[in-house]
Amino acid sequence: MKTIQLNPVGWMNQLSQVELSQLEDAANSDIYDMFRNCCLAVLNSGADEDDADTLFAPFKDFDIKLVRKERGVKIELINPPELSFVDGKLITGVHEHLFSVLRDLLYMGNKYAFDHQSCPASGTLVTDMVFDMLRHADALSTNNTLDTVVCWGGHSINKTEYKYTKAVGYALGLRNMSICTGCGPGAMKGPMKGAAIGHAKQRHKSGRYIGITEPSIIAAEPPNAIVNELIIMPDIEKRLEAFVRFAHGIVVFPGGAGTAEELLYLLGILLHEDNTNQPFPFVLTGPAGSEGYFEAIDEFIGATLGKEAQQKYKIIVDDPDAVAVYLAKKMKEVEQFRREHGDGFSFNWTLKIPTEFQMPFIPTHSSMAALPLHNEQPIGKKAAALRQAFSGIVAGNVKAEGVRLIKSKGPFKLTGDPELMNRMDTLLASFVEQQRMKLPGSKYTPCYTIDSSM
Repeated sequence: MKTIQLNPVGWMNQLSQVELSQLEDAANSDIYDMFRNCCLAVLNSGADEDDADTLFAPFKDFDIKLVRKERGVKIELINPPELSFVDGKLITGVHEHLFSVLRDLLYMGNKYAFDHQSCPASGTLVTDMVFDMLRHADALSTNNTLDTVVCWGGHSINKTEYKYTKAVGYALGLRNMSICTGCGPGAMKGPMKGAAIGHAKQRHKSGRYIGITEPSIIAAEPPNAIVNELIIMPDIEKRLEAFVRFAHGIVVFPGGAGTAEELLYLLGILLHEDNTNQPFPFVLTGPAGSEGYFEAIDEFIGATLGKEAQQKYKIIVDDPDAVAVYLAKKMKEVEQFRREHGDGFSFNWTLKIPTEFQMPFIPTHSSMAALPLHNEQPIGKKAAALRQAFSGIVAGNVKAEGVRLIKSKGPFKLTGDPELMNRMDTLLASFVEQQRMKLPGSKYTPCYTIDSSM
C-alpha cells in the first residue's frame, strides 16, 4: 500500500480548532464520497476519458483521509494514481488542486450544508453563496481589471476546432486577458494553452487560467494541465451563475448539449427586462468549416427565442484576432456601465438572474418528462425549460448518476409542442452526426427520445 501526506497550501494552512473539527465532521458525512471522487478526478488530470465509471474502475483501492495537526490539516492519499507523479513526487498543480477540492467541498460544503436541504436554492441567498465561494477561492481579488474571458465549448471537438481555440486564446493572451473555462479538455483547454503562449510573449507573469466545475461533471472532465485556479461549485446552476457574474466577456466555441445549455442559460438571462441595457460581450466563433454548426445554433435560437435573442451575440468565423479586438472594445462599455451603476468589476451584482435559472434541476425520467417544452409561455420560462432539457441530456451522456439512470431505466423521454420538439431533434441530430456528444471515436447511443406527437 502506497501512502503520501500532503501539507496544506493557501489559506487552508491556517485553520482554527473549530474549523478543523468542522472539516472532520464534513469528512465523515455524506459529502465524503463526493470529496473522494473529485480528488480522484483531480489526480487523473490529463486522462483522455469522459466516462466516470471507466475512469475510476482501476482505482477501487484508492482512499483519502484528513490528518489533523495543530495548525491545520494534511491530506493523506492511499494508493493514488501514478499519473499525478513525476519521479515519485506529486505534481505541484495537482497538490494545489486537491486543497481546492478540500476548500470547496468540505470547508464550504460544511458551511452551506451541501448534503442537506438547507443549502440555498434560489434568490439572493444563492448569489451571496456564489460570491462567498469565489471570494474564499481568492478569485475575486485579482478580477478587477476587466480582462476575464469565459470560454465555453465542447470537450469533444476535432483537431481543426481545437487548434482554432488555441489561436483565439493566443490573441486574447497577447492582450493580457485571463481565461476561465469549465476546466476540462477540448475547447476548455485550447484557449488556456493559447493564452499561456500569448502571456509568455508579453512577459505577462500573472496570467490566470481559472477552471470552474461541479462535482457531477469533474470526473468526466478532469482539470486540464493549464488550470492554475480550480473552483468547484456544488451544482450546475451555481456553476453557471459563477461564470456569468465572474466574466467580463464570453466566447462560445462549437460544442454539444452542454454548450447549448450554457447558451440558453445566458440568453434567458440577457432577455430579462432588467438586463436590457446591460453590456455583455458575447461571441460565437469557430474555424472555417464550422459555419454549418453556427447556422444550426442561430436558426434554433431564432425559432425558439426570437430575433431579440439573436441580437445578444455576435458570430465571428475563422478570425481569432477579430474576436479579441471585439472583446477588448466591448470591455470599455462594460467599464462605463459598471462605473455608472456603482457595480464592482470583480463580480457582476447588477445582472438579474431569475429564480427559474437558479433552482437546481435534478434530471430523472419523471422530471425530464415533465418539462414544459411548449411555445405558449414567456420567453424566459421557455429558455429555462430548454436549458433544463439540455442539462438532462448532458447528465445522461457523461454524469455518473445520469449514465446509471439511463442504463437501468432506458433513455429520457422529452415531449412537447411538435414544432419545438422537431427543432430540438434536428439540432441534437446534428450534434450526434458531428460527434459532439462523446469523445471522438466513441460510439454514442442517445440517452433521450423525443416525442413530437402532442
